[in-house]
Amino acid sequence: MSLNINIVTLGCSKNTVDSEFLAGHLLKKGHNVTFEGAKQYFDVVIVNTCGFIGDAKEESINNILLQCALKQTQKVGKVIVCGCLSQRYMADLKEEIPSVDEFFGVFEYEKILEYLDTDVKGSYYTERVISTPKHYAYLKIAEGCDRSCSYCAIPLIRGKNISRPIEDLVEEAKRLVKSGVREIILIAQDTTYYGLDIYKERRLADLLRELVKIDNLKWIRLQYTYPHQFPMDVIELMQKEEKICNYIDLPLQHISDSILSSMNRNITSEETKNLVKQIRSIVPDIAFRTTFIVGYPGETEEDFENLKSFVSEMRFERMGSFMYSPEEGTPAYELEDDVSDEVKQERFDEILDIQQEISLEINQTKIGKEIEVVIDRRELDFWIARTQYDSPEVDNEVLISDTYKLEVGKFYKVKIVDAVEFDLIGEII
Repeated sequence: MSLNINIVTLGCSKNTVDSEFLAGHLLKKGHNVTFEGAKQYFDVVIVNTCGFIGDAKEESINNILLQCALKQTQKVGKVIVCGCLSQRYMADLKEEIPSVDEFFGVFEYEKILEYLDTDVKGSYYTERVISTPKHYAYLKIAEGCDRSCSYCAIPLIRGKNISRPIEDLVEEAKRLVKSGVREIILIAQDTTYYGLDIYKERRLADLLRELVKIDNLKWIRLQYTYPHQFPMDVIELMQKEEKICNYIDLPLQHISDSILSSMNRNITSEETKNLVKQIRSIVPDIAFRTTFIVGYPGETEEDFENLKSFVSEMRFERMGSFMYSPEEGTPAYELEDDVSDEVKQERFDEILDIQQEISLEINQTKIGKEIEVVIDRRELDFWIARTQYDSPEVDNEVLISDTYKLEVGKFYKVKIVDAVEFDLIGEII
């Protein structure tokens, strides 16, 4: 029997990929599958949850409760919950939300298919339907994480790092490009760790060398890299290969030596600064995206002032921040959460204010320059585009008047005519 199935994906792009493989198998079985659908009735809703930090957990629970409420009003038949929150708190969730029909963990997608009377034949990774716009897709190169950052629950949820073989990833990338994908974004819990488990050495650069050979693939983007023992051969390759975007997502989390040590980041303040400078010396045109945690246990005013100075000095092109939240089972959970919520909020606001000014100043230097963009979507009176220096959804965008006849997924040359804090205004050349 064909079912109408709605998949609601919360959290990071790694969850997005998990949902897309799940959808691929369900569609092959003959079910009707939508992502974040708005039909009047669904036979099944699958909520793929996030459990990374407090806000993400709250969002996941609210979405589960919403689907259960729809079930009570007979707008939903069954509610299935999977993903990180389900993996971590399954027993509690079963007790607290009994109206959920079934819970599954992060590695139990084949069990979900069995529950819905769908068999996996051949490799699980051969069936996938992307939920992103058809011109870009995420390529998850590894699962789990061998790092032991004190604040992070991901290794508790997803286990040790498991890399996928290069040949499998290249084949998947070829299938994606054949379906119309022009930009592939490499993701994992730590992409720079790639290969150590199966090849006994870091092989991210080798993977990239194979991906750049794929015809009709325009951009390759790197996310979720890690600063300790950073593989510089990747940056050297980026400098040589036009297909690899001059972009690096490098979450640094802090700059104070005492906080970095407590976080178990395995890197010092001086080493961090040298790494950023070294990367920029090889690819001067690179755009950095980074994130910082404010309010970590023991963070003093001096620590925070050091962080502010670092952000001001380094002038990162893209920067995000989040307030520390204690996660059960992590080493940091045993520390006294001694920075008040009020101070965390103040520091969060202050560091984002600094970055807003930096972003505006950097964007204003782009006025008058010509740059290549890809069109992501049409919204209100504008085409919304991105440069090679921006990841989808989290980074800056280029706004172009919809009086131009353009196509989503196509690449165009634009001239930047104006700039605001987090957007550029462009005109088609």
